[in-house]
Amino acid sequence: MTDTRDSTRAAWIGLLVLTVVWSLNWSVMKVATCYSGPFTFSAQRYVIGTAVLFALLALQRRNLKPTPWLPTIAIGLCQTCAFQALAQWALVSGGAGKTALLAYSMPFWVVPLAWWWLHEKPGLTRWICIALAAAGFVCVVEPWRPIGAPHSIVLALLAGLAWAIATVLSKWVFQKYPEVTPLRLTAWQMLIGTLGLVVLALAARERATAWTGEYIAALLYNGLLSSGVCWVLWALIVQRLSANVAGLTSLAVPVAGVLFAWGLLAERPTPAEWLGIVLIGIALAALQFRRRVPA
Repeated sequence: MTDTRDSTRAAWIGLLVLTVVWSLNWSVMKVATCYSGPFTFSAQRYVIGTAVLFALLALQRRNLKPTPWLPTIAIGLCQTCAFQALAQWALVSGGAGKTALLAYSMPFWVVPLAWWWLHEKPGLTRWICIALAAAGFVCVVEPWRPIGAPHSIVLALLAGLAWAIATVLSKWVFQKYPEVTPLRLTAWQMLIGTLGLVVLALAARERATAWTGEYIAALLYNGLLSSGVCWVLWALIVQRLSANVAGLTSLAVPVAGVLFAWGLLAERPTPAEWLGIVLIGIALAALQFRRRVPA
């Protein structure tokens, strides 16, 4: 029982770190696209992230054996390649920050997928949390206001679906192969996905990168933290919480993004956004303080 509580507590601490880094990263990504094409930047950041993860495995003398190939390839193509490319494309082509938030529709894709593939049927309390979170998410996104071009909305929603598929597959890998660690799975799937991003960047023939100080800082932030450390934390969360709970916890990122925009950029949340923040906060609190969370 103590080990289960400790592992769950570690997952929630990881979520806190991940939320801060990822919520700030949307602003960093916007800065980076001023100096490089979106696909080029995505490929460069994940090359750095992949190198960091394999360096960590080597320094810690961990097992470098590849994780099961078929699910690893699927996770890499969905989580690293498709999610990043679609989200970055939606952010740039849509020209609206809230379009990127639609990528966080991921938790609502995860619920039916986890029910279908992992037989994780939500109980009554979980359904109430999902309903509260869904209502809060709609309030934060405010779809009744202009949120970007229709094709950008579709791209962002597809990014959320790709991330959801990868999340459920990752949970399946951890269940079927207990010896697989979050760091090892993240490193190998990221290697596969990065290869896809490099091919995409070369095929797109985007403008040359302007290697300014701001761009290098944005690239290091993304490569070391957002693409490296945070995806390992995400795999840790997926390993130690149920798939639909892990998905719902990701909604902390857009909430934190709205609050950071208020504190750093003086972008005061609308009444609807405040309502959404409160609803999502209640849902996350209910998940955290449940007596029993599947590990």
